[in-house]
Amino acid sequence: MQLMNYINGNFCSHTSGKWITNLNPATGEEICKVPISNSKDVKQAINSAKEAYPNWSKNTPHERAIWLDRIADKLEEMFEEIAQLESMDTGKPISLSRSVDANRSVANFRFFSELIKGMKIEEFEMKDATNYVIQKPIGIGALITPWNLPLYLLSWKVAPAIGMGNTVVCKPSELTPMTADLLMRAIDEIGLPAGVINLVHGNGIETGSLLVEDSDIDFVSFTGGTVTGSKVATSAASTFKKLSLELGGKNSSIVFADCDFEKTIAGVVRSGFLNQGQICLCGSRIFIEEEIYEDFKNSLVNAVEEMKIGDPLDEETDLGALISREHLKKIEYYANLAIEEGGVLLSGGVPCLPKDFVNGNWMAPIIVEGLSPESRCSKEEIFGPMVTLHKFK
Repeated sequence: MQLMNYINGNFCSHTSGKWITNLNPATGEEICKVPISNSKDVKQAINSAKEAYPNWSKNTPHERAIWLDRIADKLEEMFEEIAQLESMDTGKPISLSRSVDANRSVANFRFFSELIKGMKIEEFEMKDATNYVIQKPIGIGALITPWNLPLYLLSWKVAPAIGMGNTVVCKPSELTPMTADLLMRAIDEIGLPAGVINLVHGNGIETGSLLVEDSDIDFVSFTGGTVTGSKVATSAASTFKKLSLELGGKNSSIVFADCDFEKTIAGVVRSGFLNQGQICLCGSRIFIEEEIYEDFKNSLVNAVEEMKIGDPLDEETDLGALISREHLKKIEYYANLAIEEGGVLLSGGVPCLPKDFVNGNWMAPIIVEGLSPESRCSKEEIFGPMVTLHKFK
């Protein structure tokens, strides 16, 4: 299967002739070929958005809200397909794809539809004047999304952008492009005016950078790593683009002795290992009050070891595969670093799985104790199924 760009209301071939092979994280098998769009492809998409902007921005908020509801309706019809594709493409459990990815993708369009329906001009009376706050579209947007929550975050960017009257060019992660393609099929089937939403596939270096640098792009919304975000900010600054950055995080869970013990165990497991720990909001360092430290630690290890790791399409699976072999090596690096820094691994390693999954990217949840809060493993974002435990008085 070869994916195509979506420009000016049409699925079209890219011009570079270069491809990326998209692999199933759980099996290592090929899912599809992803185009690497070049400057000609990117410019074509931007020009399409520019041509659509005047008419689209003239629509009333209510008229645009109707289109958001139509997209939501179509995605709701495709709910199970979204969940299946997301699970296959990202390696996450199907239960998570249904409850979070597919569910929130529909909800995002509905949320922003209701929001813009209620928009109105605000007036502030002063002694000698009246001040008005009028919300207007910015122009042409570049929306660049990550691999961990593909359609969830793409819909979170697209819905408010077009709802406010902007037109956009989207670039999904080359690692998880399938549901972005599905969204283009959805808007194509409902007849959204051509050029309002465009999509170019490719990697960050060859495609994403072209989008960010183009002088016809008025704003950039980027979700991804902090290092890449810094480069995006530097590039956008030269042309004074409006910029939204959602980057990495290193979050803490703080457990006090008087907590609801079982409920807190469940909460810490979920916050630490949801989506294999591949969410910027995951609680990857856990501070536990000394009085309950040993009991909490032992219960946490037991709870984690009971989690089912395996086939993402199995309804009973708790943890799926990591996104790529490169990312798996990163987690292995941090596990080894934790030992070098004086930590003790209480759990973790490569799980034993059926032969269909031997070429996948698997790692059992890692729990580490004995590290200084100032250690690299305690301070750096790992973005995987690894947490550190720390005792406090």
